[in-house]
Amino acid sequence: MRVLGLMSGTSADGVDLVLAGFEGRPPELGSRFLDHRHRPYPDALRARVRAAQRGEAATPELARLHHDLGRFYAEAAEGLEADLAVVSGQTVWHEPPRATLQLGEAAYLAEALGVPVVADLRPSDLAAGGEGAPLVPYADHLLFAEAAVRRALLNIGGIANVTYLPGRDPAGVVAFDTGPGNALIDEAAERMGRRMDTDGALARSGRVFASQVAFWLADPYLHRPPPKSTGRELWRLANLPGAFALPGPDLVATVTRFVAESIAEAIGRFLVPRGLDEVWVAGGGAKNPVLMEHLHELLPAPVRTFEEATGLDAAVREPLAFALLGYLRWLGAPNVLPQTTGARRAAVAGKVLLPSEGGI
Repeated sequence: MRVLGLMSGTSADGVDLVLAGFEGRPPELGSRFLDHRHRPYPDALRARVRAAQRGEAATPELARLHHDLGRFYAEAAEGLEADLAVVSGQTVWHEPPRATLQLGEAAYLAEALGVPVVADLRPSDLAAGGEGAPLVPYADHLLFAEAAVRRALLNIGGIANVTYLPGRDPAGVVAFDTGPGNALIDEAAERMGRRMDTDGALARSGRVFASQVAFWLADPYLHRPPPKSTGRELWRLANLPGAFALPGPDLVATVTRFVAESIAEAIGRFLVPRGLDEVWVAGGGAKNPVLMEHLHELLPAPVRTFEEATGLDAAVREPLAFALLGYLRWLGAPNVLPQTTGARRAAVAGKVLLPSEGGI
């Protein structure tokens, strides 16, 4: 089955689309990567998404944004031939265990491609008592676990999350959101008129205020044991005391170091005692050389980018994982590991939308 996975992360920079082929079912699962494309949000659409993430969008605007994102996804998928599509939706609010909200009406994708679409995966896990995130660890296990290798897959999107793969046994998988990722760095760059800190240039031009980093590292979330998930609701500059007092480049440099130290502390506290052989880094953060330099310095195991380890672009990991989660949902098979979200049971997550075929 040719499955198209669409992923829009909390950085709200656009959508990544991965086309993959799957056959069989676990434990006899065959997979192959076929294609990848990225479509950035136009500035106006991104501004609307960011306003929704800040809680500044009224009901009419949320309704319009939901449909406009659906149309955007359908246009982004044009020309890709698939048997099934899977869309994560754009997270605009994540408040587990009470609520989570992803926008992007899937009906437009079903209509454009003429194939079934799996959407709304997070609420299924929330209803089973979980946090609705992180969802990708089971896919990580099926795709990247290796016997006798204790591997951490770190994804630095708007929020940073990690999947620990101790070998072939899914019972040993641990996963959680470590805390902030690119969302804070992007917000700091935006205060200087930039959409993001391209190539870490702003961070490299600034000075790190170590005392400020140490103060922010005392946040209670960072010390909570997994399973746990978080979002931009917590990790924004307004919630970091003293952030706005720092000059522009120093703010970017200090926030970048904070992101790296929060990741390293989480891995050191919760994964290193289990044994760790290597760390793979995916997501947009893998393309920030300053952030990667910090991680090489701070982490107690060899660090490679996802591209160095697999030959695939760092942006492929999450949409590929969602493609597999949707394939499992289509088979009616569990696709979420309950120990990674805190759910009572393994959910068969996602709603299936069938395409309109016309007529009555």
